[in-house]
Amino acid sequence: MNIHEYQAKGLLEGFGIAVPEGGIAFTVDEAVAAAEKLGGPVWVVKAQIHAGGRGKGGGVKVVKSIDEVRAEAENILGMTLVTHQTGPAGKLVQRVYVEDGSAIDRELYLSCLVDRETSRIAFIASTEGGMNIEEVAAETPEKIHTVMVDPACGYSSYVGREIAYALKLEGDQVKQCVRLIDNLYRGFVETDMSLLEINPLIVNSDGDLICLDAKVNFDSNALFRHQQIVEMRDETEEDEREIEASKYDLSYIALDGEIGCMVNGAGLAMATMDIIKLYGSEPANFLDVGGGATTEKVTAAFKIITSDPKVKGILVNIFGGIMRCDVIAEGVVAAVKDVGLEVPLVVRLEGTEVEAGKKIIKDSGLNVIAADDLDDAAQKIVAAVKAA
Repeated sequence: MNIHEYQAKGLLEGFGIAVPEGGIAFTVDEAVAAAEKLGGPVWVVKAQIHAGGRGKGGGVKVVKSIDEVRAEAENILGMTLVTHQTGPAGKLVQRVYVEDGSAIDRELYLSCLVDRETSRIAFIASTEGGMNIEEVAAETPEKIHTVMVDPACGYSSYVGREIAYALKLEGDQVKQCVRLIDNLYRGFVETDMSLLEINPLIVNSDGDLICLDAKVNFDSNALFRHQQIVEMRDETEEDEREIEASKYDLSYIALDGEIGCMVNGAGLAMATMDIIKLYGSEPANFLDVGGGATTEKVTAAFKIITSDPKVKGILVNIFGGIMRCDVIAEGVVAAVKDVGLEVPLVVRLEGTEVEAGKKIIKDSGLNVIAADDLDDAAQKIVAAVKAA
């Protein structure tokens, strides 16, 4: 689950981490009131969406008067902000964050994430903070430093010192960095974050470390422990189909292709997406119905796929182990009878109760293309879509 920058900063502040003062605004008048409360003389008006690259897209403006605050709030609120992370469709800006301007001496990069290869929390630091960190990673990777935290020991001050030296901090800034990393690690663990990115982490003109931006993702599997974080969820920033899928405990991610996929098991779903690409098309989604799906869940999954206007064909690929092929077949038939079928549908069933599943599909009278195996299924759905 993602949250907005202002929510992330409020969370970090609760762990004793220095962030600029600011106020959230949903209207131009609220933005002006927030600026007047802060006092100035410099403010930053920042679009709040669940995507990076806002500055390059025109969603972050530094201003030096209340009139400029009003003008930029009018420009940003209601705009469709397009960044490298939103895709060409962009995101509608429904709120802005007005915060105190900072006198920046240096811009640094700092993030914390769960490293899947080592099963450890990793801090990533670079002296090259700011908007072009992706270019730094691609062109000068030696400027990016990674420090792992041993789970057997937990956080120790040497981790903070190692990061401080990597960031070329000196004197009291080293002590500040040790405290900062300690607090970030504590916040990361206690709230079950999966990613925390601060870009930039600045050294201001007084030599103090300030988190000027913050992006936070949480492990959705741990949200049951954090009701206060669940309340921060902004569903207007999420894909409607992904929200609907979450109601049925379906693993669904919308993509940009034209072939909708319904599969059981994440590995098989990835293989299905790969083979669709191999034969010259693109998947419209990742959808794992899981091993214990019911007819209701399968019906909901099928409806979610067909609600995507980009979908020109559907591939159902089921290998029944725990999942039964007859349950999948019943769900597909129920969904098609409910919402109709306007695009080609290829169904490949194998495993538990496969014969019963095939019979349900055959007896339904639906215009379904049967497939013998995954390779056959992929070729048939790609050909059907291209012929349509």
